[in-house]
Amino acid sequence: METVYWVLIAVVFVISFLALIYPILPGVLFLAAGFLIYGFAFSFEKFSPLFIIIQVLLFISLFVIDYAGNAYAVKKKGGSKAAMWGSTIGLIAGPFVIPVAGILIGPFLGAVLAELIFHKTGFKSAVSIGIGTVLAFVGTTIIKVFTQALMIGYFYYQVL
Repeated sequence: METVYWVLIAVVFVISFLALIYPILPGVLFLAAGFLIYGFAFSFEKFSPLFIIIQVLLFISLFVIDYAGNAYAVKKKGGSKAAMWGSTIGLIAGPFVIPVAGILIGPFLGAVLAELIFHKTGFKSAVSIGIGTVLAFVGTTIIKVFTQALMIGYFYYQVL
């Protein structure tokens, strides 16, 4: 049964990384699920107060990275809140409408269309904002990959 628990923990950790590609999946919750599965299956004793504090801070940072990265890119390029919402909607819908490529095309089109329709921005400026949101998404995703890997590595270090 121990092997089943470890496989389950590994599966939810893998799903947490898939959530970086399909943002509709709650990646942070899958990370937490892995920790909880371990705790309930084996013991919470190895989760020291320092471990819990560090993991909570890293969990919070994952949310902040997502929001702040997108907001910064949109504002830096002169975009509006409509572009932020458009890119977020495109990010969620894109991978389902256009598998694989939708992860980049969705936020781009969402931001561009939102700027053109709601903010009446010129086409060239809207495209620049769309490119900025895609670059922000790629940058924050890279940071989140490293953050999640750090969290999982620290988990294994703590429990093994």
